[in-house]
Amino acid sequence: MAGTRNDALIMRFMAQPTDVNFGGKVHGGTMMKWIDTVAYACASRWSGSYCVTAHIGDVNFYQPVLIGSLVELQARVVHTGRTSMHIAVKVASSDLRNVSESKAVHCLLIFVAVDASGVPVEVPSWTPETEEDKALERYAVDLMELRKQLQEKLGEFRF
Repeated sequence: MAGTRNDALIMRFMAQPTDVNFGGKVHGGTMMKWIDTVAYACASRWSGSYCVTAHIGDVNFYQPVLIGSLVELQARVVHTGRTSMHIAVKVASSDLRNVSESKAVHCLLIFVAVDASGVPVEVPSWTPETEEDKALERYAVDLMELRKQLQEKLGEFRF
């Protein structure tokens, strides 16, 4: 992930004791808050607008994050529509005493840029530059198509 690109953002901090769940690990809800925060910052920086979360999907938890771990969240634009941005987020954690890093979570979020009245506004178009960018964009587009197929199959059924 390039550090100087305007389509990517990294946040790092330590997991605090207040982030713990009943099992002694960072709470999944806390993790989702962090993910939404870094993705929002990435989307707002890319669009130059206030953004709202429209969708959080394909959330995969791989390893628990322990209290005291250094947590790194990498967010990057992987696809844009007219007013929307798909933001991929990867969360990794590491013990401060060793360098090894564990992939903790990966997910894809969709944000919509809005004006002061909440009306969607156009966002700059994002163009993949590297092979990794192209693969991530295909991933986002494929997930979008799968969501459409699932909605068609399920109809209006909602919890």
